[in-house]
Amino acid sequence: MKKLISIVVPCYNEEENVLEMAMRIRDVMRTLPDYDYENIFIDNASSDRTVEILKREARKDHRVKIIVNARNFGYIRSPYYGLMQARGDAVVTLAADLQEPPELIREFVANWERGSRVVAAVKTASRESPFLYYLRGVYYRTIRKFGTVDMLDQFSGFGLYDRKVLDVMRGLREPYPYLRGLVADVGCDISRVEFIQAARLRGQAKGNFYALFDLAMLGFTNYTKIPLRVATILGFLAAGVSFLIGVGYLVAKLCFWYTFSAGMAPVLIGLCFIGSVQLFFLGIVGEYVGTIFTYVQNRPLVIEKERINFDDDALGDGLAKGGQ
Repeated sequence: MKKLISIVVPCYNEEENVLEMAMRIRDVMRTLPDYDYENIFIDNASSDRTVEILKREARKDHRVKIIVNARNFGYIRSPYYGLMQARGDAVVTLAADLQEPPELIREFVANWERGSRVVAAVKTASRESPFLYYLRGVYYRTIRKFGTVDMLDQFSGFGLYDRKVLDVMRGLREPYPYLRGLVADVGCDISRVEFIQAARLRGQAKGNFYALFDLAMLGFTNYTKIPLRVATILGFLAAGVSFLIGVGYLVAKLCFWYTFSAGMAPVLIGLCFIGSVQLFFLGIVGEYVGTIFTYVQNRPLVIEKERINFDDDALGDGLAKGGQ
């Protein structure tokens, strides 16, 4: 019996790219005749013709399967839910924008057959913004240095996952999962495949500043306590510096009572400094509290509107808590 490879493609407003993606995946899998495959597109409530194009393709090829979300559940929850719905012996996930080449699937499968539980595609360069690529590198190095797990640099989730690894992740019941952190946290054998990220040729990038900031803070709050420790240390230091400045001004006033005039400047500077430190670290604490709040709510990853070409035509188990 042939092994099944599931290929999960999250998409949102990618009407110009999904058809080419499906065709390239089909061409790649023709070169792997010893495997069966399913191509799952999980659409995050696109407002363009993405779903229409996918449905037309699904009518021609039963291996093309579609999950349509009831609304846009975001770039973190929807792709992870797609992974959880795959039933293959190995599962590949890649973005629909064609910046991650599906032709690497052949190399993924080869590494998997050699025993790797996870095959991670790691970017060595990017034809997108060099500045953004540099910032990502700084972020990965920072979180690796101060985090509790050894995360891969320049790994966005593009790669192959063995079914046993996904079974472990399903048991974690993550309501807002940080996939690249979970991969490192599971502690399985990981092999790396290097690639150069292509430039987006069609459509608009969906990763705005807020999305990137949200992802960065999710990694920090899930896998490091350093910001909280830094807040405590800096708070102690700021209090000590303020105390010493206050003592210095008191001594100067006592020694030069009639000639030394401190005025309001030291008071205002001190207030601004202490207020700024408090406001900054109040935001850090708020990020941790927000993460805790998300986990306490334990809402489903995704609620499905419809699914196509699955054996069970009923809605999936997206209504279950944690997306299980």
